[in-house]
Formats: sequence, structure tokens, C-alpha cells
Amino acid sequence: MDAVTVRGLRRAFGSHVVLDRLDLTIADSEFVALVGRSGGGKTTLLRTLAGLDPVAEGSVEVPALRSVVFQEPRLLPWRRVWQNVSLGLPRSRRRDEATRALAEVGLADHAQAWPLTLSGGEAQRVALARALVREPELLLLDEPFGALDALTRIHMHALVRQLHERHRPAVLLVTHDVDEALELADRVIVLRDGRLDEEIETRELFEDRRDPRFEQARARLLGLLGVTDTHVADPTAVTDPQP
Repeated sequence: MDAVTVRGLRRAFGSHVVLDRLDLTIADSEFVALVGRSGGGKTTLLRTLAGLDPVAEGSVEVPALRSVVFQEPRLLPWRRVWQNVSLGLPRSRRRDEATRALAEVGLADHAQAWPLTLSGGEAQRVALARALVREPELLLLDEPFGALDALTRIHMHALVRQLHERHRPAVLLVTHDVDEALELADRVIVLRDGRLDEEIETRELFEDRRDPRFEQARARLLGLLGVTDTHVADPTAVTDPQP
């Protein structure tokens, strides 16, 4: 079963075509990462799947239950942490469900805190709890770790893997970080010139970054993005950068 089916999606802003008759499927529980150059349409695609942007041309089929985590946590500063997590839930379940979700992200003791007292990593964990408390069938992640420091990002990667294994939603992660995409996703897709240009299956391909296949896949993706990396295990895997 597919959680997401996109056929012939086209989106243009004036004369600039961002998505050009794009096709995409994401299976139930599959974790897909989408990489591409800035301004290439990644966030436009994610917003379309979230229902935030209209479908002008083509067709998009997505689950009714879906949640989005953005790069900024987007917490309401005048509501306590548990109240941010429980936004939109039935009143009778709000406190219990929020407490459970916060425990999953390691913030049960922050339920009464105000958002402005949280660190960046803590705030993003609250955003994850808010997204998952509704048990979505599709989780959309729009560069949620881009503003975090390197150490916090490592911890967040481990947390996302754990939460995905537990809840099993289909996931689309938009990221500029090739390493992040390879470490988290079952499949990495490159968006270029408005279409899905190439994909790399990573499910059970390697267990850690020391595996030579990780470096080969990394080099391949960087090459597709026009980046030449001189520190790769297989330099021949890098294609010529685009002008």
C-alpha cells in the first residue's frame, strides 16, 4: 500500500516552473529523504503534500492524518509545553496524550515549562511530540534539524529513528544534508529541474558511516547536486558538477 501517490504535479511561480509533471510514491511506513539545491522545489512539494499549497495541475493522494515539523519549532510562547503539544486534541484527552508524547521525546519533566525557557533541541523535540501525538499516517519534516548544533543534531537523528520505528508513519524528510538523508532514510531522492532525477535505496544498505558503500552513495549524491567532494572513498562515483 502507498501512503502517498503524486502524478503529474506541476507548480509554477510566474514563468518559473518549480515542479514539472512530477511523479512520486511513498509506501506505508517508508522513510524517504528528498535532497536538492536551494530553490529547487523541495519545500513546495512538502507544502503541497501537507495541504498548505494548492494542487494546480496533476493529482495528489495523501492520508487524512498527516503532520508537519518545520525548521522552526513554531511553539506558542503564551502556552505551556504540554498545551502546545495537545493543540487540537479533544479536551478530555489533552493532558494525558501530551504527557505520553512528551515522555517519548524525553521531556516529561518539561510539561509545565514555557517555550521560551527551552533550548533549541528541546523546542524541536516538543514540535516532534506535537506532530506524533495525533498518530499521523504521514509525517512531513521540513529541514527540522537545520538550525541545531552538530551534537544536538546527532541526538535528534537517533530520536527520529526510534520514533519512526515505534509509530511507523510514512515520512518525507526535506534536507540539504546528504549525510542526514543517508543515515535516516530508506530511500533518498534527488529533485532537480522540477523532477525526481535519481534515487538511491539505502534500506539495510549499510549500518554505519564506516561502510565503504556509505561513502560511495554520499559521493554519488553530492555529484548529482553539483558538489565535488575530495574526501570520498570512491572519487569516480562523483559526476561532473553542473554549471
